[in-house]
Amino acid sequence: MKRVILDTNIIISSALGGVLVFIFEKWSEEKFTVVVTTDILAEYLDVLSRPKFKLPQETIDRITRFIYQFSEFVVPEERIRAIDSDPEDDKFLETAIAGKVDFIVSGDRHLLTLKTFRGIPILNARKFMDWLESNS
Repeated sequence: MKRVILDTNIIISSALGGVLVFIFEKWSEEKFTVVVTTDILAEYLDVLSRPKFKLPQETIDRITRFIYQFSEFVVPEERIRAIDSDPEDDKFLETAIAGKVDFIVSGDRHLLTLKTFRGIPILNARKFMDWLESNS
């Protein structure tokens, strides 16, 4: 099974509905494994809780349970400094290395500009969904 990191913007877009719900559906069907860290989970929850998204606490709780149920937690051992313009994004690269992932999925231009990191492709949501469709 492929191992994947979902950037926060993918989680938020999926939680808000629309086409990216497909990613949550395939995740729950265990078509891939999401790799996270406690720092990444904290960022997911912080952003999901922002008033501008107007997500009810019940929805945030359901997403949190989902992440705990369907994700693998890892602890990065290497500090990476690859994204000078947004060092907060380095945590996704650190997790990718620690979790030996196959893809990083993101809508963040800082990550997408890299295209790959140490041989790990960085895909936008559309390319990842295309991959899911062709491999399901």
